[in-house]
Amino acid sequence: MESGAGSGLRIGVIGCGTISATYMRNARLFAGVEMRACADISADMAAQRAAEYGLTAMSVDTLLADPEIDLILNLTVPNVHFDISQSALAAGKHVFTEKPLAASFAEGKRLVEEAQRRGLRIGSAPDTFLGAAGRRARKLVDDGAIGRPVSGTAFMFGRGMEHWHPNPQFFYQPGGGPVLDMGPYYLTMLVNLLGPVRSVVALTTRGREERLITAEGPFKNKMFPVETPTTALSLLEFENGALVNFGASWDVFRHSNHPIELHGTEGSLRLPDPDTFGGTVSLSSAGADWADFDSETAPYGAHNWPHAAPDRANYRMLGVADLARAITEGRPARAEGDLALHVLEIMEAILHSGETRSSVSLSTRIERPNALGKDEARSFLA
Repeated sequence: MESGAGSGLRIGVIGCGTISATYMRNARLFAGVEMRACADISADMAAQRAAEYGLTAMSVDTLLADPEIDLILNLTVPNVHFDISQSALAAGKHVFTEKPLAASFAEGKRLVEEAQRRGLRIGSAPDTFLGAAGRRARKLVDDGAIGRPVSGTAFMFGRGMEHWHPNPQFFYQPGGGPVLDMGPYYLTMLVNLLGPVRSVVALTTRGREERLITAEGPFKNKMFPVETPTTALSLLEFENGALVNFGASWDVFRHSNHPIELHGTEGSLRLPDPDTFGGTVSLSSAGADWADFDSETAPYGAHNWPHAAPDRANYRMLGVADLARAITEGRPARAEGDLALHVLEIMEAILHSGETRSSVSLSTRIERPNALGKDEARSFLA
């Protein structure tokens, strides 16, 4: 049976859709993890992935009951994350799930508490903040390159899915929208750099009440209703006193906002798209010209993805490898459930504030993940 590292934490995948191919391909890069089996609501899809990556296809129930599986990698759709992760914990398995941790903060809190009660570990995507760009930005912040962080901006702007996705309707229903779909990348990066968020105030709106599907497929030229906000503009107050504007929208055709900028008492920092592991980080010290730090030669910074986005560094599975080692070493994982739960609460607070037009204080209090140094990052590779 093919695996990425020979031996280590034995992994079973539940959910064999598009994103599963990324994890299965990348598993070969990492030590300490061994991908063994997969399952899906569609037996044909599980069989296809098993054949492609040398795994054993099983039913969901069989996989959950398999004593040879240590961790369930939950790659199902968001609305099923809670049920699958809860079932995996009940079966005595560790869990790593795609983002978000759950469809609601209440469900996510139950999962984290259940894992703690059972002495198990739960982690969650995104792990992109552990890539080369995120590590460089974290070191610059920790070394005081921008001084005390004071303010910042983060923007995830685009035109939505209906021009390329053949079945985009679910993105625009409750539980979807740009905040919940893309917010985890931006907010996880910000919490990694600045620490936890104390409070949120936001306004939300919809650019259109209906949208037209123009992508090729069975629904081309069909209209569908929009039932969740498609633009959210928020102000995040961090525990360290920094204030960051976070905007997420699917009502923008073109813009010139940088994905993330942070400004402090000694300088400014620019980050690339946090949905990738690489890219260029730029520092302006006390107003000087931008100094660029490219990620190509750093661990998890090189362009490696030959598929839809060949300009990307895509090393999804790094968070799973770190979780596997954290279990062995008895330390917190970096993409731990507590971090994902805090990010989920931030996103829910943004949407609630937009509905009520009031400030929302957060209840979760966490520590920043431990910084990942270059040598340790490289040590995860097989």
